[in-house]
Amino acid sequence: MLTRRHCLLAPLAAAALPARATIAPGAAAPDFTLRQLSGAPLRLREQRGQVLMLNFWASWCGPCRDEMPLLSRLHDKYRASGFALWGVNVDDEPKNAAATVDKLRTAFPVLLDTDKAVSRLYEIKAMPSTLLIDRDGVLRRLHRGYQAGWVESLYEPQLRELLRD
Repeated sequence: MLTRRHCLLAPLAAAALPARATIAPGAAAPDFTLRQLSGAPLRLREQRGQVLMLNFWASWCGPCRDEMPLLSRLHDKYRASGFALWGVNVDDEPKNAAATVDKLRTAFPVLLDTDKAVSRLYEIKAMPSTLLIDRDGVLRRLHRGYQAGWVESLYEPQLRELLRD
């Protein structure tokens, strides 16, 4: 289980999952449905036709909180171009996610993965982890961890490339 001490390179608790291919760029992004903080469900498959960024984060993760305002600006800048951004929160308590979202005024949907099933499905081993999925549902980029400047120098150029395709 992810704890405060394991923010950057945190292994998630292993669970028995069916044998499947490793998550890697070029593979189809596994489908899932999670509830938003508002309670409404979102399903990955229903985002086909858009470029989707999944950002796995936790309220106790400093780098996660640092990048969230930058991700919100990215969301606002490109959403009219066919871009969607989902924050997948892995906190055990949804109230912690809600408090962080309120404090940081996050503009994109935040989904709750309290049982870590989607995190295991996507083999999330670091907080934060950011994935870019193309319009056809194929994983194109996977970034584990976060460093200052990545949103502008790494994520945004990759996003623009996928929006052009």
